[in-house]
Amino acid sequence: MKTILFDFGNVIAFFDHQRAIARLARYTDMPPFELTLALYGGTIENDYEMGRLPTAEYFRLAKLNGRLTCSEAEFVDAFVDIFWRNDEVCDLIPKLKPRYRLVLASNTNDAHFRKYCDQFADVIRHFDHLCPSHVIGERKPHPEYFAGCQRFVDARPEECLFVDDLAVNIEAATKHGWAGVCYRADGTLAEKLRAAGVLIG
Repeated sequence: MKTILFDFGNVIAFFDHQRAIARLARYTDMPPFELTLALYGGTIENDYEMGRLPTAEYFRLAKLNGRLTCSEAEFVDAFVDIFWRNDEVCDLIPKLKPRYRLVLASNTNDAHFRKYCDQFADVIRHFDHLCPSHVIGERKPHPEYFAGCQRFVDARPEECLFVDDLAVNIEAATKHGWAGVCYRADGTLAEKLRAAGVLIG
């Protein structure tokens, strides 16, 4: 293996959209369940994650769909405040950096990407390249996403290992030619990486 690719959400850091919903609920008469569907259950979040909508346009549509009365600044501040550190993965990444090229491979919109690059700058700095979906222009598990990432891995597909928490994404990555490890927050990631031939430290 020459390159290891990591998903972000629920791998490098955990996230919960309900943190944002709890803060935004004060700005609407819509029940939290309906607000969740308005922000995350339709096409606008998908389009935003693929870079088809800028943040300002996503906010305009989210405000309209969610009947939100907040300002754009209030919306973005709540919308991005959803992440917390996963020590198991964050502590492992620096141990991999001396030997492997590291690439971030994540379905991420612009606002979330900017937030976690700042919030977890101590971890993100170890990555050689960042491939968020809003820049690649496609989302996992679509083959076009993996093809887009391949341009930045600096290795052949068979020399790449992908870590993601969703089996459907691992399956798509293996079809592309990468090896895959499906992450579970159970303390076994280092063991799984070693089993895949990765040297740690």
